[in-house]
Amino acid sequence: MRRWLSRAFLLVAVLAFAPSIRAAEKVDLLLVLASDVSRSVDAEKFKLQREGYAAAISDRRVLDAITAGRNKRIAVLFLEWSGTGNQKVVIDWTPIDGPKAAQEFGDKLLESPRSFADRTAISGGIEFSLAQFPRAPFTAERQTIDVSGDGTNNAGRDVKQARDEALALGITINGLVILSDRPLPWNPEHTNPPGGLANYYRDNVTGGPGSFVMEAKDFNSFGQAIIKKMIAEIADATMPGAPTLRQP
Repeated sequence: MRRWLSRAFLLVAVLAFAPSIRAAEKVDLLLVLASDVSRSVDAEKFKLQREGYAAAISDRRVLDAITAGRNKRIAVLFLEWSGTGNQKVVIDWTPIDGPKAAQEFGDKLLESPRSFADRTAISGGIEFSLAQFPRAPFTAERQTIDVSGDGTNNAGRDVKQARDEALALGITINGLVILSDRPLPWNPEHTNPPGGLANYYRDNVTGGPGSFVMEAKDFNSFGQAIIKKMIAEIADATMPGAPTLRQP
């Protein structure tokens, strides 16, 4: 009798926790959009950046790439990062499988307040992004961090260390650099380092299979750059062997 009660209790416990141990739902890509909101990003630039992301996620070409995948959807998380310890999830993991979900994601993004305006800790942004993958309620063969920014790492630890930790976990990091037409008067090399910001990202920030860096000549061209980059990222995840919009 005691043995029977023990087995019955175990069965009830398993059934009670069954929802929490269900296999995670499959998507074609887990994508973290990690956006720079350091103090070099003024109010106008911040608005253009947010609007660019919101428009890109709903763009027909992006949606076509998403629905061409095996699972016909991806999962996206949007976060903002600035100085050391200043990182925040703005929109948590959200499945994108068509226009409705994309529009809702974009609307929520435009309504959310700005998180920070501090220094530029790209390393902190990467570290925080890494912590988001284990808590995703989805599973995918490919995981990518999409880092956008307008300057070099000037806070926190060496960005190469954070980058290498992500690569060791099989996570790809792509970059979108926003070129500044007006260098910062107090630190011009922050937004315009020797060799250019795109080369800085290639050498220090991005990496992994098929990784790439794209440039937005200014914040006004940011939206189109995001669209091209998202199509490339999604194509890599959903259509093996398909050409992508890589830059050397």
